[in-house]
Amino acid sequence: MPELPEVETTRRGLAPHVEGRRVTGVVLRRVDLRWPIPPEVSVLLPGQRIRGIYRRAKYLLLDTAAGSALLHLGMSGNLRVVPPVTPVRAHDHVDIALDNGQLLRFHDPRRFGCLLWQAPGQTHSLLAGLGPEPLEAGFDGDYLFARSRGRSSAVKTFLMDQAVVVGVGNIYAAEALFMAGISPLRAAGKISRERYAALAAASQQVLQQAIERGGTTLRDFIAPDGARGYFEQELQVYGRAGAPCPRCGRALKHALIGQRASVWCGHCQR
Repeated sequence: MPELPEVETTRRGLAPHVEGRRVTGVVLRRVDLRWPIPPEVSVLLPGQRIRGIYRRAKYLLLDTAAGSALLHLGMSGNLRVVPPVTPVRAHDHVDIALDNGQLLRFHDPRRFGCLLWQAPGQTHSLLAGLGPEPLEAGFDGDYLFARSRGRSSAVKTFLMDQAVVVGVGNIYAAEALFMAGISPLRAAGKISRERYAALAAASQQVLQQAIERGGTTLRDFIAPDGARGYFEQELQVYGRAGAPCPRCGRALKHALIGQRASVWCGHCQR
């Protein structure tokens, strides 16, 4: 599933092509994806100028004066700007036509993505209750330490809780915990303020590096320009169960933590 770096890569790739453009039409080849597509998308979006494309957690918002189209890429979705003569493939479910003749096309084979609507001045229920963005002010060791008090769940599960901080999915949680030297099995409430400072910094570093490299290519993700991310080549532990630890050479351990595959070094991460 595309995580924060992949969604941010998509946002940055689309922004020069859609910001400031007027929507001239919307073609829905399905009436639903993960959920029904609300009528506002077809009724209110045409004729509106896109003031900006923003990311909140793993969601993208096409902002207009009439409201915002809220998109999630799901497990396998992607958004690309294509010429109007581009053949429609299977699973090309939505076209948003722009005033320069180009199409913003939403492709989603598994249909776990969504296209919803957020009214002006409101926060969609999917965005309500989300934690802070990990790359913005307010996310640091002191914050994680305060939120973790009294929690007995594993720190990896805690770090992936979207109510605690958004966008730190399975890949980047594993990498950040390795960088910070913290076992993913440790109880969140038993970790010191100092170690949380290291974990917050590691999370930010891992996410920023992944964004700079265009995300991590896993399964179906591709950027809007068709390029694939290169951060997968730099993964230290994720997907490397049984391989030598890049620091100490011991075999990396693996287990399910919170129903998610987890890999770590039992020697370097305590």
